Amino acid sequence: MVDNAPLILIIEDDEQISRVVRLELEHEGYRVETASDGLIGLERALHAPDLVILDLMLPKIDGLELCRRLRVKSEVPIIMLTARDGVADRIQGLDLGADDYLVKPFAIEELLARVRVRLRGHSPQDQILRAADIQLNRDTHEVTRANQRIPLTGKEYRLLEFLMLHQNKVHTRDELFQGVWGSDFLGGSNLIDVYIRYLRGKIDERFEPKLIVTVRGVGYMLRTDEATATAE
Repeated sequence: MVDNAPLILIIEDDEQISRVVRLELEHEGYRVETASDGLIGLERALHAPDLVILDLMLPKIDGLELCRRLRVKSEVPIIMLTARDGVADRIQGLDLGADDYLVKPFAIEELLARVRVRLRGHSPQDQILRAADIQLNRDTHEVTRANQRIPLTGKEYRLLEFLMLHQNKVHTRDELFQGVWGSDFLGGSNLIDVYIRYLRGKIDERFEPKLIVTVRGVGYMLRTDEATATAE
């Protein structure tokens, strides 16, 4: 473990689960802090960890309320742990700002994989993403196109970030939902179409060329190879 390794905060009142997760994360090279109730967890979460692993059932304030309060001040990635496996519970957690949702009991290997996904691109050289004339700063969450600042909501930002990380590749709605919301796609939902429309209105409407492309019968992509060829 090195001093600049990502810092992960575990907010979990079950001592055995907290201990096992901490040992596994430290073995992977992460720095780890823990909290056993919601109030202490919220206080520590506001001191800029790189990721929060959050239990739903906590003393003092529960995980849902903690997530709601934290999202007012921070965009830190949150992986929620819970014994509740109902669709309504998952939707509530995601709506309040959680990035991923893992049901207990879970395999530690799956948790570690989800942590890696949420921390992907943590190294400083990966903090500035570029696609055509779009620039996204993953430290400040500032987005510009043609040197004009583009204000985005949290989910719009995450959707653009995902598309920029996988530019020139078509993604199904299922893949986009998994990559941005961190859960299995809820069949029949038009959520992806709605957010694609929001994002187009901000990064494509006033600019040329149009970069967000609909591939009929498949999904969406951020196409920058043609834009680059035109510029050259």
